[in-house]
Amino acid sequence: MSLSDKACVSGVGETVYTRKAEKSAFELQLEASLIAIRDAGLDPKEIDGVIPIGLVTGIAEDFIDNFGIPDLRFSALIPHGGASPAMALQCATLAIAGGVCKHVLIAFGRNVSAASAKAGARIHQMPQFHYVTEFELATGMAAPAQIYAPMARRHMELYGTTIEHFAEVSVAMREHALLNDNAIMKKPITFEDHHNSRMIADPFRLFDCSLESDGGAAVVVSAADRATDMPHRPVYISGVATGHPDSPASITQRPNIASLGLGKAAGRAFEMAGVTHDDIDVAEVYDCFTYAVIKQFEEMGFCAAGEGGPFVADGKLRPGGALPTNTHGGLLSQAHVWGLNHIVELVRQLRGDAGRAQVSHAEIGLVTGYGDMGDGGIAICEEDKIYERTCSETCSDSNSNVTTLLGWRCKWATAAAIVWRVRRAATLSAALVRSVLQR
Repeated sequence: MSLSDKACVSGVGETVYTRKAEKSAFELQLEASLIAIRDAGLDPKEIDGVIPIGLVTGIAEDFIDNFGIPDLRFSALIPHGGASPAMALQCATLAIAGGVCKHVLIAFGRNVSAASAKAGARIHQMPQFHYVTEFELATGMAAPAQIYAPMARRHMELYGTTIEHFAEVSVAMREHALLNDNAIMKKPITFEDHHNSRMIADPFRLFDCSLESDGGAAVVVSAADRATDMPHRPVYISGVATGHPDSPASITQRPNIASLGLGKAAGRAFEMAGVTHDDIDVAEVYDCFTYAVIKQFEEMGFCAAGEGGPFVADGKLRPGGALPTNTHGGLLSQAHVWGLNHIVELVRQLRGDAGRAQVSHAEIGLVTGYGDMGDGGIAICEEDKIYERTCSETCSDSNSNVTTLLGWRCKWATAAAIVWRVRRAATLSAALVRSVLQR
């Protein structure tokens, strides 16, 4: 059974991203969750599946208690770092396609400002890092930058990848962040700024590294047959896959230290979605480090091994480029919530709700995850297929005066589109009535 289009993302939510947040990680997780649930037009009690991301915040029982969920039919925990959100999309889709539940909440919250330990200490409390802690910590492999830096240096030595290639990724992410009101980094940067930023772990400079930030993000994944009941255009999960690298718990012990699990997953996701690389209009690629973006494009097959640097060098990742990437600013410039903000952004892009950052004619996009020592996840998503939001550019000018259908500009409206909009209006009205009665 194919999972393609069996589920859709019906709601997204995120908190304000900041540093030194006054709320706990769990409070931020709940806040983002309620925003996503409202965005899906649901009552929290209608959530029947929960996937809390990681090992750091609330568990399923906490959501039952706080939301008053009467019958939670499915829960799971995915502890694969930054790969977890994309992997959670696969897990949620499986649960929905199997008929276990209808609405799965995926949520994450983070407050590293309140944490007593920094990243170099936190990761060694995680079971998936036990090989590194036991055998490699003594050699200086303490923080993520030190663990991943040899991968980047090896790539440079093998293929001639340069710091200019890294800088291009960093500058591109910052340009996107300048279009996002909910991004932490608001100052433009140049190649010179990148090169002059302090060295963290060779070859990674400060501007090669993702942010340490606080906030929460959440998405609701719903059964495709519920799509017409949602207040927003659903975004279908057309292809989704996960993969683990060889020697997944230790980079130094794999035959090719630069290999990632994404290389095993990407082909499966593209095949399931029935699309090609040329069909992708927008990409949200996990950017723990600038090098990781370059390598993931290679692993996904957008270019050959070793050609990731030249692939990004022409500016295609920037606003207005051939493949706008991390249109919210990514982990490098928006915020770090383990990449769940990447999924939020992709959904907004495919809905056409991304504001100043909106990519023109974005219909198909992808999101990736990268966790621990190279675990990988990928989801290829498509805009709602029930109707077209805008008209074909080939329509004659004589039809240009046909303007709106319940707020959407359409020159040609199919019967399915009319039904969808009427049902949406009914859903919103019912939700309003429930809200008034609850008061």
